[in-house]
Amino acid sequence: MNIELHIAKRLAGDKDGKKTISGPIVKIAVAGIALGIAVMLISVAVVTGFKREIRNKVIGFGSHIQITNFDSNISWETTPIRIDQDFLPGIAEIADVRHIQPFATKPGIIRTRGEDIQGVILKGVDGSFDWSFFEQNMVEGSRLRLTDTVTSNEAVLSRTVASLLRLEVGDDFAMFFVQDPPRARRFTLSGIYDTGLEELDRMFVLADLRHIQRLNDWDDDQISGFEILLHDYDNLDRVTRQVDDLAGYLFTGDLTRLRVESINDKYPQFFDWLELLDMNVWVILSLMVIVAGFNMVSGLLILILERTGMIGILKAMGLENSRLRKIFLYQSAFLTAKGLFWGNLIGIGLILLQHYTGFLKLDQASYFIPTVPVNLRIIHLLLLNAGTMAVTVAMLVIPSYIIGRIDPEKTIRFD
Repeated sequence: MNIELHIAKRLAGDKDGKKTISGPIVKIAVAGIALGIAVMLISVAVVTGFKREIRNKVIGFGSHIQITNFDSNISWETTPIRIDQDFLPGIAEIADVRHIQPFATKPGIIRTRGEDIQGVILKGVDGSFDWSFFEQNMVEGSRLRLTDTVTSNEAVLSRTVASLLRLEVGDDFAMFFVQDPPRARRFTLSGIYDTGLEELDRMFVLADLRHIQRLNDWDDDQISGFEILLHDYDNLDRVTRQVDDLAGYLFTGDLTRLRVESINDKYPQFFDWLELLDMNVWVILSLMVIVAGFNMVSGLLILILERTGMIGILKAMGLENSRLRKIFLYQSAFLTAKGLFWGNLIGIGLILLQHYTGFLKLDQASYFIPTVPVNLRIIHLLLLNAGTMAVTVAMLVIPSYIIGRIDPEKTIRFD
């Protein structure tokens, strides 16, 4: 039988002990732990949720991985590659790859009948394009209706651009392309999307890929490149290396090399900014754990001082200091677990409430999303609880050594 654990359980369940001077102090310590774990859970859920939402928006515009001609450099005016590539079956067989789609880009200028103008990037897509992201963010109209036989004159652009140019669904507008000779195309606005990510919303107009092929005098099998969508962003670096092994070291039939680029490398300004948010989370977690630990340290010292008589008796009976320390460490662990229980209940409750109701709103113009996003993962929940418990109990080890300075003779005589 574990004597230390048995005594600790008796002390933790002692109702008379709760009426002593240590009762309110212990309650404050437990409340501090509950508040700390609740704040940590909410902080992690909000930051990871925010990162996920912004990351998904950027990926929606550019996919996880792009394969383009190395000669294109970083220009939107690209050098074409052939749509039939020997490496495509190998990439499709990678378990983490969800979809592969061709695309083409070309910079241009929109001009309306009211003489409003706006510089944009025309992104050409075909019937295999994955519309899930834009359908989720479509606020008016519908996506492009593309067929294999007829070139569509429809276009989809953002609410930001439509508002600037005073366009509505069904309106016609012209796009002009600076080249030799200059060319133009007229489109009909079929849909308006709004992702809240204004920097990219201002940029992209979606249309039939065949327009770009004809504007550039490309063959029907020439494109700017391929976009690769994955099942899980967490596997991006590994899959990028695999794709690079299959396509990045090859030369095409016209002796040009291909570039394999992940979304992190294509839009570093977004992902570098998101990485900075992690520092804020670590600061919050560190402060909350330290505060919770010191709350329990003060509670432990009060418990020890209040039980000096019991400690003296147990010492007189031959119980070693190390075993006495275990009693109070067990008791502190029980109190910490109680605080973690209530903190988890409060934190998870608020996270679920926000997830299903979205009662906390944000200014979309400043934060790119309309409500506070949350993303609660089981692994984060387990690590936060285990880490808080471990750090708190570890902080209690040194204060527990005060037991060794208690003299049985004095404490028993004092009783």
